[in-house]
Amino acid sequence: MTRLAIGLATGLILVGCTTTAKQTSTAPPLPHRDDLLWLQRVSFGLDTATIANYRRLGREGYLDSQLHPDARPPLPPAIETQIAALDVSHIDVAATLATVQAQRQAIKAMPDGADREQARKALNQQGEALAYQAARRDMLRAIYSPAQLQEEMTWFWLNHFSVYQGKANLRWLVGDYEERAIRPHVFGRFKDLVMATLEHPAMLEYLDNNQNAVGHVNENYARELMELHTLGVDGGYSQEDVQNLARILTGVGVATGAQPRLKPAMLRLYRHDGAFVFNPARHDFGTKVLLGETIPGAGFDEVEAAVARIVGRPACARFISRKLALYFVADNPPAPLVERMAQTFMHTDGDIAAVLRTLFLSKEFAAAAGEKFKDPMRFVVSSVRFAYDGRPISNTRPIINWLRSLGEASYGRQTPDGYPLTEVDWASSGQLSRRFEIARSIGAGNAGLFDAEDGDAATAAGFPQLASRLYYEAVEPFLAARTKDALNRATSQQEWNTFLLASPEFAYE
Repeated sequence: MTRLAIGLATGLILVGCTTTAKQTSTAPPLPHRDDLLWLQRVSFGLDTATIANYRRLGREGYLDSQLHPDARPPLPPAIETQIAALDVSHIDVAATLATVQAQRQAIKAMPDGADREQARKALNQQGEALAYQAARRDMLRAIYSPAQLQEEMTWFWLNHFSVYQGKANLRWLVGDYEERAIRPHVFGRFKDLVMATLEHPAMLEYLDNNQNAVGHVNENYARELMELHTLGVDGGYSQEDVQNLARILTGVGVATGAQPRLKPAMLRLYRHDGAFVFNPARHDFGTKVLLGETIPGAGFDEVEAAVARIVGRPACARFISRKLALYFVADNPPAPLVERMAQTFMHTDGDIAAVLRTLFLSKEFAAAAGEKFKDPMRFVVSSVRFAYDGRPISNTRPIINWLRSLGEASYGRQTPDGYPLTEVDWASSGQLSRRFEIARSIGAGNAGLFDAEDGDAATAAGFPQLASRLYYEAVEPFLAARTKDALNRATSQQEWNTFLLASPEFAYE
């Protein structure tokens, strides 16, 4: 869809004829439009603090700071307080799963009737509350963290190693999955990231590997591990490889209840970490051949050897490099860039930060600036970041509801392939109409972002003043003439805000 079509679909050009008062700013713009476009892509959108950091550090310095963030990047105190108050920030997954299992058993023992149904509903609501808190925490970090690239990559890898909160115990698990399996590894070795997801109960429950045992092999996770997570559908593996990987993964599952009684030889191979377990009594110790390599029966060591074998393949390097380039550069990423990224991946043993550095400092990335259509997450978060420019919101429900209405809810993808990353999937007329309504809600200040989270009280927020120093410094100099003309025809400040956030310039980055 063209930029003109975006403007027409959002109603940007079809506006009234009264001109709003125009503010001025004496602040100099950044030296080049390319700087702003580059910065937009390496963040969830512009705000004053991000631009100030870029000015201070320069491009390579800023990138280095983003690729190597503090262990706990500082958030505004009001945001830190909100996150610290969430139950999901303090959850013990193993204890929680044990409690849920006990409650389910108690409910199962109840006689049929209203009380049993109410107990089942209350239990599900507990899980839904934790899943909502996980999404709330993600939104707050995405909007306010100075480590913007870390937040982008956390979202990217959550989507790549996608799990769905609607299945089984996933509501109770998704927050810990993001916190322990994804976030610590977003810039590390890809092999470590794969292993962290493999050892988390959210992935094992979602793709049924907790049901995978010798004599009752379940291939579901093995297939997706190769097809979606590492090698791609054309990654050079066979159905026999999938079957043998599934055998290697037998016994890898979720800890429920007490440790099983095992003979001493088996007990030495037993592994247990929180809610993760490797039970050798459920493992197939036969010899397997994976991708042409013989892997003798050895317990969990087989799993580690298999993952190392898979992620060391050139096909894995190319698959991951292409997907990163698809997200950050273009819907059809340049082959030479993908190949250079893949070479970096191979030469650094899958160092994600090194691969990203190759990407972000490439001529292809610079040439594609301003051409990538924002998916719903990037559109919504960038709009809130720009509109409120660091002002702490207190209610994330509107944001989470906007993403749900746009079809990209946190932990909401039912299939394991993750949400799509190309313009054709997000630029329908219905999508654009909904984006215009979201822009209107933000621009008019009536979205409820400053209401109390529980709905008991509200704070009068007023509409944001988007004709700000940030606008005149970083946006206004680079607007197309058609967009400027439409803004000059707005009939109120709120309408002006809406047209800016719904403009083609805000649709692309």
